[in-house]
Amino acid sequence: MAVTSEVQVEAQFEAFAEKKPVTSVVLDLMRRKPLGAAGAIIVIVMILTAAFADVVAPYDPVANSFANMNQAPGWLHWLGTDQFGRDMLARIIYGARTALFVGFTSALVGGTIGLVLGVGSAYFGGRIDLFFQRVMDIFMAFPLIIMALAVVSIFGTGAQNVIIAITIPFIPRCARVVRSSALAIREVPYIDAARANGFSHSRIILRHMVPNVMAPFLIMITAFVGQAILLEASLSYLGLGVQEPTPAWGLMLQGGAEEYALSAPWMAIFPGLAITLAVFGFNLFGDAVRDVLDPRMRSQ
Repeated sequence: MAVTSEVQVEAQFEAFAEKKPVTSVVLDLMRRKPLGAAGAIIVIVMILTAAFADVVAPYDPVANSFANMNQAPGWLHWLGTDQFGRDMLARIIYGARTALFVGFTSALVGGTIGLVLGVGSAYFGGRIDLFFQRVMDIFMAFPLIIMALAVVSIFGTGAQNVIIAITIPFIPRCARVVRSSALAIREVPYIDAARANGFSHSRIILRHMVPNVMAPFLIMITAFVGQAILLEASLSYLGLGVQEPTPAWGLMLQGGAEEYALSAPWMAIFPGLAITLAVFGFNLFGDAVRDVLDPRMRSQ
């Protein structure tokens, strides 16, 4: 029996990997998933607000004004001021930068490492797969917040260390999901044909397996961003995340949630609403992406 040529292998791969135009996916999302479209709008508005914070923010987010401390929402300060006279709206707008930077960086780095480990573990199998899965089991035995707290206690506070603390717990969760899809892809005929043609392991993994696990990978990334934003806010609220004077939603809650809960409730209400809206938007968008990209959900 003649060995399948590289051209034939590529043709099999193209036929197997279903591709859908981006515009078609977007229109399908808006038509079938209005809640997902609403989540996408929230995410887009949040990204644009963070990108143009210098233009949108009415005040300097770190400028103190002791003559305007604890002012209630009004015409000059739409969301009021904090205990140092800093404008709450400006700090929330700039806080979106911190949330998105930590969220996207943690999700992309953790998800990418998990993608490589998951696909590689499924492809090689045997003892390599067994070893990696037992290591993943150890990491997944701890809740996200507990693992993040442990990492922060080792590396210290700050934005970079918070990213590391959030990235590490994401790796095994993404690796597990990707591995389950890669195990099925490993058994399809074009993978055997690629091996028979003498393709290297790295080429088979990167060119033939990774593209076919991108759907669950993208779903995990969208879910991870919302979780990362919530984790960053939690760590900052506990004093283990981003530090002053950097605007961060969790840090704003820490400063106004207890001492000023009755005298200046807006100091806790508006940062809390920002966190809730951001996580809510990413969760809605992630659910819609899952429904559109997952063939099992798409058939429904």
